[in-house]
Amino acid sequence: MYLREGRSLILKSLKPSTPSLLRTDHPSLIFDQHKDDDPEKIATSLEESQVLNRLRAETDVSTALHYFKSVAHSASFKHTPLTYGAMIEKLAERGETDALQCLLHQMKLEGMSCSEDSFVSVIRSYGNSGLSDQALRTFDRIREFGCSPTVRMYNHLLDALLCDNKFHMINPLYRNMKDDGLEPNLYTYNILLKALCKNSSFNGVYRLLEEMSRRGFEPDDVSYTTVVSFLCKKGELNEASEAVSRFRPGVSVYNALISGFCRHGRIREAFRVLDRMAEKELSPNVVTYTTIANCLSDMGRVELALGILAKMFVTGRRPNVHTFTALIKGLSSSGRFSEALETLSRMTGDGVSPNQVTYNTLIHGMCVSGRMDAARSVTDAMKRDGCVPNVATYSTLINGYAKSGDWIRASDAWNEMVSLGLRPNVVTCTSMIDVLCRNSMFSEARSLLRTMAADRRPPPNTVTFNVLIRGLCAAGRVDRAVELLAEMEKLDGCSPDATTYNELLDGLYKSNRAADAIDLVTEMTEGKAIKFSAATYNTILNGIRLCSSGGDCRRVVGKMMRDGIMPDSFTLNTLIEAYSEAGMIESA
Repeated sequence: MYLREGRSLILKSLKPSTPSLLRTDHPSLIFDQHKDDDPEKIATSLEESQVLNRLRAETDVSTALHYFKSVAHSASFKHTPLTYGAMIEKLAERGETDALQCLLHQMKLEGMSCSEDSFVSVIRSYGNSGLSDQALRTFDRIREFGCSPTVRMYNHLLDALLCDNKFHMINPLYRNMKDDGLEPNLYTYNILLKALCKNSSFNGVYRLLEEMSRRGFEPDDVSYTTVVSFLCKKGELNEASEAVSRFRPGVSVYNALISGFCRHGRIREAFRVLDRMAEKELSPNVVTYTTIANCLSDMGRVELALGILAKMFVTGRRPNVHTFTALIKGLSSSGRFSEALETLSRMTGDGVSPNQVTYNTLIHGMCVSGRMDAARSVTDAMKRDGCVPNVATYSTLINGYAKSGDWIRASDAWNEMVSLGLRPNVVTCTSMIDVLCRNSMFSEARSLLRTMAADRRPPPNTVTFNVLIRGLCAAGRVDRAVELLAEMEKLDGCSPDATTYNELLDGLYKSNRAADAIDLVTEMTEGKAIKFSAATYNTILNGIRLCSSGGDCRRVVGKMMRDGIMPDSFTLNTLIEAYSEAGMIESA
């Protein structure tokens, strides 16, 4: 499918890249490019310190591994636990887990013990890569590597399980730790607290705090911040505030409470917390001010948000990229784009580099306001400033072009995105389908949908189908729209919702197919148990007005009210029109 001559809309599959460490064509793995490291040309004798210094100084992991192998293949040096440890640390930082396993196996073959630091690096690397199961399997073989479990190892393994949301494995591992005769430390308890909070175990949190107290561990700011954040997330803001009063909190704990109040739109309470901090002689930091500025921007209170920025400068707190981004969001949402651009210029003048979120925030505001030329200009400036646009950037642009029906510029943005090696996500594809429908390019829209359904990269969702169904119904192609309903039901994650049926009902009624619409309503109520919304009732009401009598409309409104949905202005206006058209002026 081609949108413009030579411009393909269909996303070509992106082959997964091979890790550079494992590629034989990587320059750092070709011996003749590192002649100084050729095994035959390495000095006849090397000191451990020389090898360590070389490995630690090397910033490229592939080059470091090449040197490590070259030394091993020479007769000048036999690797020691320290040099193995240095190489393991390099690989762990890069997340080269396969190479880590090979190195551990080689140490085992040489009868060399693995240090605690090295084993912790391995566990941490697996955890950072989302491979907690592999971390656990490696830990189970710890004694094969001449190592004994330590509290530090258990802590990093518990943290890996926590990051991977393996809550059911955390308590058994904690029991194993105790069975090994190891006592938890404060770091252990903080991990357990986070696990209980993430798992919403309210009672467990307090039991663990009691256990900490019995064992003589005083919770620190990490502990308190975890608990306060948990209470705020549960909506227990008053309890969170009382808890802070009982604690001896630092700034991070107050920040957690302020964030909780801000997330729930309770900005007055957030300012009261600032007053409490002043009473405790605690100075707000950049996180404190940024949280409040972001909340004020979300509430449309931009002047107050700008006041926060001014206060930061007065108190010597340097705004960061998140602070400026929050202000740009508020200004953009208020349509104050010249000031938003001035803020963007000011942040660069203050030495703060805008990131993708900063630019995307400004681009989004411009697209929502229909300022597509300005949005495109900001995107171009973004690239000039060395900040590479991402999928969110192009999704926003394509969605903006879709709303204005500009399929040519939408396709240009699409092709530019693909040329950068970016894979469109479901939002991008849905926006593209929208703009194609607005230009009556239904075969192209169907083709893109079929590609999504077949490749599932990305798979379509309910919104994707709804956009195409709406476009088809608006063009009077109701039969094609009904066919899509059947296609939706065959795909995982694409169940029709109330919007799907609303669009189809509207299309059927406007095509004077009242009987088919009634069948669809029956399917909604009996077969699918779709909950009617005010929009659903209004669609049915307007359809009946077109095809039936005012009396039928009155029965629909009665059913609507019995279901606990109050008529809105559209309902009442439609009812009045129906009575008027039926000559029932007195009822109207």
